[in-house]
Amino acid sequence: MNTGSNEAGEVVTAAHGVTVDESERRDERGLGSRAPEFVKARRALHLSWQVGVFVVGLAVVVAGVLMLVLPGPGWVVIFGGMAIWATEFVWAQLVLRWTKRKVTEAAQRALDPRVRRRNIILTSVGLVVVAALAGFYLWKFGLQMPWKIKDQ
Repeated sequence: MNTGSNEAGEVVTAAHGVTVDESERRDERGLGSRAPEFVKARRALHLSWQVGVFVVGLAVVVAGVLMLVLPGPGWVVIFGGMAIWATEFVWAQLVLRWTKRKVTEAAQRALDPRVRRRNIILTSVGLVVVAALAGFYLWKFGLQMPWKIKDQ
């Protein structure tokens, strides 16, 4: 494959115009505010920007917490709120990186054949126990509705 360079150590430009070094730097962005430069240049504007980001992130996180008990994708919304906070606050960036790392590790563990086999066995045993309990209930009490339709 021709990369357009015969020299070792030269930066090669990818097809979409981003150099390899630039893409590596973009993935390993430093921690801190991602506010536009004109906002960062003015202290009062930057502080109000951070307050706005915090309030919006807080609203999203609170909505996610409510969705844990109400219908909705609670954890997804909570992580979305954390991502909003991570655009401005270092502590949220660190929490989000830790969470991404743990989710990736859990996904890798779940794909392990031994773990998958164990989960399938436990699920099968659980289904057999539930089926046995349901069969015992039906044998003992029969199929009766909890209310009496004939009395109405």
